Amino acid sequence: MDSGGEQILIQSHSVVARVVGGETLIVPIRGKVGDLASIYRLNGTGSLLWKLLESPTTVDQLVAAISKKFDVTLDMASRDVQAFVRDMQSVGLVEVPTIITSQERPVGREERLAAEL
Repeated sequence: MDSGGEQILIQSHSVVARVVGGETLIVPIRGKVGDLASIYRLNGTGSLLWKLLESPTTVDQLVAAISKKFDVTLDMASRDVQAFVRDMQSVGLVEVPTIITSQERPVGREERLAAEL
């Protein structure tokens, strides 16, 4: 079974997160307003994963970080990370980043002018 280890993930841009008392609190933003009925609280493990997801990160990198930080086997870390990722994706807090390839990137003014010549 493919564990999605090479899948790249990142925090959703539609949330606000703060660390309070060692726990991370996440509030989804819906229609420019915080959805206070859907506040998520992450424990130490979840907080570490959330921090790592500030930039694009693979599932394998998350697993390695959890295994090292908490001195658990890769199998145990993988199960925990997979559950976290699945839960966070199901509520829209973690997403696969949109990657623009060189063929898809916006063309700048200089490139447009050069193409017209």
